[in-house]
Amino acid sequence: MDSEKKVDEGKAISPIPAQERVDPKNLFKRLSILDRLLTPAILVAMVVGVLIGEYVPGVQDAFDTAQFNGVSIPIAIGLIIMMWPVLTKVQYETLPQVFRTSGIWPHLGISLLFNWVVGPLVMVGLAWATLPDLPTYRTGVIMVGMARCIAMVLIWCQLAQGDGTYCAILVVLNSVLQMALYSPYTLLFVNVVGGRGVSDTHLEYGRVAVSVLIYLGIPLGAGIATRYAVWSLTSKTFLDTRFLPAFGPFALLGLLYTILVMFAYQGHHIVHNIRPVFRVFVPMILYFLIMWSAAFALVYWLNTRTKRKMGTNDKSKFGYEMAVVQAFTAGSNNFELAIAVAIATYGVGSDEALAATIGPLVEVPVLVGLTWVALYLQGGLKWTEERVDV
Repeated sequence: MDSEKKVDEGKAISPIPAQERVDPKNLFKRLSILDRLLTPAILVAMVVGVLIGEYVPGVQDAFDTAQFNGVSIPIAIGLIIMMWPVLTKVQYETLPQVFRTSGIWPHLGISLLFNWVVGPLVMVGLAWATLPDLPTYRTGVIMVGMARCIAMVLIWCQLAQGDGTYCAILVVLNSVLQMALYSPYTLLFVNVVGGRGVSDTHLEYGRVAVSVLIYLGIPLGAGIATRYAVWSLTSKTFLDTRFLPAFGPFALLGLLYTILVMFAYQGHHIVHNIRPVFRVFVPMILYFLIMWSAAFALVYWLNTRTKRKMGTNDKSKFGYEMAVVQAFTAGSNNFELAIAVAIATYGVGSDEALAATIGPLVEVPVLVGLTWVALYLQGGLKWTEERVDV
């Protein structure tokens, strides 16, 4: 590796330079071509997939020819590719220094509270409130609620000018916890709290655990290996400025590819169940709005409370950039993992898998809108501007 600016033992990492405030009206111009086209591209992929599934005979049998852990190979490849580039961007090398600072612990506590206590309960409540008569679709929605953020949250935080280092830390934390907790959480909230009867197909811990290990463990390991292999063979500058920008779009392409294949497999099913498909939109939209708003409001309240106690010239651990990080990590989900587990457990043609697949279609436009909201609130609210060192 090339020589980089080292951090002295026991000292905090220097904060990322504060970005200039950007007029929210210019947010669309700051997006890359892929980001601008992502939402319409998802819609096109869904429509094309449905048409293929409805009018191309034998497409389901073709996808099922080769399988990996109960999932067709074409879909499994797409699911892994979606998360590999995102996990390559995480700055794992900063973690030892970050965890030696006191400023991180309050935010870890807030993130754990929202992601592993509030979020699952809110999603289960919304799923039951809006889909009481659709148990299979309700299960798919609950499975999305159990899968915590690791993917697009990095993009939303960047666009909304959040703290990239803290965002990466929370992504890594939730990735590790997800490998341990997703299986028991899903079993608890689907089979016990969710009320799936013993006569229904229900989740088995072993199958869920293997799916989590494959579809989270493999891309996490690949991301770490890729990051440090490229860094070792070239330089940190090349990794950040050349490799990652070129490698990153593969995550979005993998997402579009997976949606196309899945909707091709589900085409006939979707056409004949269009009403429940649209009903799935309701709990997911409400979930994103409630979780994002609650986390953002909590950090702002802590910011104003800290400002009164410490004075406006003191550093605050709860500034705007941290509000963005907490809001987007709480208000977004790892729908890739939920899709993978739903497919492996219930089958690619199931209602559960179809409900999980609705996740990216809902999340992308809602969180883009919340990015605009965040930028408006950056200038519209009074924040303690000083940033705490990470």
